[in-house]
Amino acid sequence: MGRWICCLCSRVADGLLLLLVLALNCNTSAAATALPSVPRVRPSYSFGRTFLGLDKCNACIGTSICKKFFKEEIRFDTWLSSHLKLPPSYLLSYLGNYTDDTQSWRMVDITRLTTKYQHDRADRRICTSLLKTKTCSLEQALRRTQRFQKWLHAKRLTPDLVQGLSSPMLRCPSQRLLDRIVRRYAEVPDAGSIYMDHLTDGDKLRLLYTLSVNSHPILLQIFPDVEGWPFPRYLGSCGRLVVSASTRPLRDFFRVAPEVAADLALQLLAVLRSMGTNDLNYFFYFTRVDAGTFGVFSNGHLFIRDASMLGIIDKEEGSQLIDSQEEYKDIFSCLTVDCQSAFVSCNSIREKQSLVMVCQELLPKLLKGKFLPPVQEKIDSFLQHCADGLTGDQDINEAMAKLAELLKPLRSCDSRFAYRYPDCKYSDKY
Repeated sequence: MGRWICCLCSRVADGLLLLLVLALNCNTSAAATALPSVPRVRPSYSFGRTFLGLDKCNACIGTSICKKFFKEEIRFDTWLSSHLKLPPSYLLSYLGNYTDDTQSWRMVDITRLTTKYQHDRADRRICTSLLKTKTCSLEQALRRTQRFQKWLHAKRLTPDLVQGLSSPMLRCPSQRLLDRIVRRYAEVPDAGSIYMDHLTDGDKLRLLYTLSVNSHPILLQIFPDVEGWPFPRYLGSCGRLVVSASTRPLRDFFRVAPEVAADLALQLLAVLRSMGTNDLNYFFYFTRVDAGTFGVFSNGHLFIRDASMLGIIDKEEGSQLIDSQEEYKDIFSCLTVDCQSAFVSCNSIREKQSLVMVCQELLPKLLKGKFLPPVQEKIDSFLQHCADGLTGDQDINEAMAKLAELLKPLRSCDSRFAYRYPDCKYSDKY
């Protein structure tokens, strides 16, 4: 009896083993016909500290937006590609995409304050001038300078701390302007005071370095677009890259339809007027303009795209440096310009300076040959009178006012001008 039971158990076990083998075979066959289960690898940028310029901090612009780069909430214009690659590092600017929720994206400009070649040359100059070596720690070298040592011990940013810097914004500084820089410096977690107590040593070096290389991001911070200033919005910096709202350069609009050209010309004249007359009593002037100085948003609104060549005179306080003091120069004076270049005297700046430059370089390219002969002849005459710059400030301003009156009826009111549509339908202003 026991032998029979053992035999039965053996047969049952054999049957179960056979069923198990068949099941495994079926699963294997099914797996062979199904799609392979491979974990999806999310393509990612391979950011290097060198590309961003983080390897040079604190001789850099800032770090406020680095997290968005590494979280891929800021992507370059290839963000839809399956193979995300960084663009060449030698470019001065890049078109990018920015998001706050990973769902909606908006265009941004990612720019360097100078070309990488100029940055590298300036870095070598720091090492060879200060430490007599080809390579060095830029931060350590700059920390040893007399200027930065004065910054370290200063409670307040004063005119003597920025004298000799090449930025046009600081050619004729007032204490009121310098206080505004410290109070609104966006690369620190706690701004709002005119005293520099909330700035670490690294913060002070980044601010000094930015002012020495290119004051464009500082201007965007202290005169923000949300307060009505004609600058794109500053979003942050990472290393030596600056991120701001995207605009198309004015050069892209030289061949637009006449009504669009008239609209942009009127906006350009309005921006120049606001630079001379504003509630804060600052006088803004250009030292140079080109086809990339101004830009246009997607809604048709014109802004100052590149503020690097923009100077400021405080009409309320005036300049607190005399011309003889401006001759002071050191390594910070030479990061982007020739140390031998002469500084422009504050007393030589005229109200008509920016208007004459725009009449010479931009308005003819925007308005040339756009309208019928009688109107076009009047426009050309006004522009020539302005470009000559032979008359006084008041005469040129009057000529530009007449040009504006001539252009107003030439622009149209439709959805192409989203910044003022449909308001233009119901307002005499347009």
